[in-house]
Amino acid sequence: MATTRKVVTPKEAATGLVKGLGLVDSTMLVVGSMIGSGIFIVSADIARQVASPGLLLMVWFATAALTLIAALSYGELAAAMPQAGGQYVYLRESFGPLSGFLYGWTLFLVIQTGTIAAVAVAFAKFAGVFVPWISAQNHLIGSGRLGLTTQQLVGIAVVLLLSTVNMRGIRTGAMVQNVFTFAKTAALLGLVAIGFLLGRNPAAIERNFGGNFWGVGGTLHVVRLVGVAMVGALFSADAWNNVTFTAGEVRNPRRNLPLSLALGVAIVMTLYLSANFVYLNVLPLEAIQHAPEDRVATAAVEHILGPAGRQVMAAAIMISAFGCVNGLILAGARVYYAMALDGLFFRKAGTLEPRHHAPVFALALQGVWAMLLTLSGSYSDLLDYVIFAVLLFYILTIAGIFVLRRTRPEMERPYRAFGYPLLPAVYIAAAGLIEVLLLAYKPSYTWPGLIIVLLGVPVYYIWKPKSKGLT
Repeated sequence: MATTRKVVTPKEAATGLVKGLGLVDSTMLVVGSMIGSGIFIVSADIARQVASPGLLLMVWFATAALTLIAALSYGELAAAMPQAGGQYVYLRESFGPLSGFLYGWTLFLVIQTGTIAAVAVAFAKFAGVFVPWISAQNHLIGSGRLGLTTQQLVGIAVVLLLSTVNMRGIRTGAMVQNVFTFAKTAALLGLVAIGFLLGRNPAAIERNFGGNFWGVGGTLHVVRLVGVAMVGALFSADAWNNVTFTAGEVRNPRRNLPLSLALGVAIVMTLYLSANFVYLNVLPLEAIQHAPEDRVATAAVEHILGPAGRQVMAAAIMISAFGCVNGLILAGARVYYAMALDGLFFRKAGTLEPRHHAPVFALALQGVWAMLLTLSGSYSDLLDYVIFAVLLFYILTIAGIFVLRRTRPEMERPYRAFGYPLLPAVYIAAAGLIEVLLLAYKPSYTWPGLIIVLLGVPVYYIWKPKSKGLT
């Protein structure tokens, strides 16, 4: 006789999440969500923009500094409000429900789902190195952007598989995350080790670290170049905040969340900086700028290992992308779950499947939309458009520390932001400067992102009256 499973209601769900993540799991989620395919690719575009080895490294050092400051600042909010939804909750508590909704709206519409789609297709792209059938030119249905390619099919399959895996509960998702994060971290460490031990290229070192290390230009010119070029590096270092989305499932969150943010970001940014030193140790700047299809890491390893390097890097990037997609899927659904509990998303997204205590409907909804974005082929354009919005939400969230210190001084704060008020203020000022530079020099990337965010305002007011009976 078939049994009927009881679905946990939103009220019951508030205490239904399983505390299944320890410090190692949380740190692996930070690391695994950050390391995708970007570090293996984006340095080519950055090098073209800044046109000097010194400024290429400056972009990555500035990105490392800003990301670490942000993570250390978020630690205060994470320890004070260890609830599912993380950044959504911080914005809601600091500036009201509209700001939280706009963040969740943009996260679901583009940021999280668009990144899932992009990284899943990156997995498929590098799988094509081993299976030529998997290609953006191999159409199964239709042609052009209206068709379905084998590359898109594999990307969709990855999203479907990992969404299903995470429906088995937080421990299953965390186990997959840990395995692939350890593997990808080992692969990146291997790239660094091979690059330094076997890849020393005297011609590249002379070119990159010789007399033209910094290039030319005044201070304002350098600030403009570095600020605009940081976009790619910041996106490669993004998603560190995803661990806050899972706060309701972290054991001893008041200790482990701040620690995992600091440790995870420090590990990744050390690896990223080391990888860029390897690129400059192995390849002249011009070879970095013009690496085939921007695959800098592949070009570097091919220089060291010969043709086999292409397969080695393809396998490493596939492992990295797979783990990244898993982390993004696992974490993102917790935001929609939290929004649903507040009556600001589909009610069913705020329920947990009782056997595995997983937000199955939220995972399914996220997966379907990510697969549609994969099918549309528009995810990369959408991600370009929300660069401005992503930074804006980071600025607002860190500004929330100042707001809550004033409006809620009685709030328990087991951890206080390192360097407060100076370092959080430095982040706000530096990220604000980048926003101004993007408005001035990349308006085609900024206004569409703002429009996507602002479209959420009428949606919020349409949804809000239904908050007590949302279907």
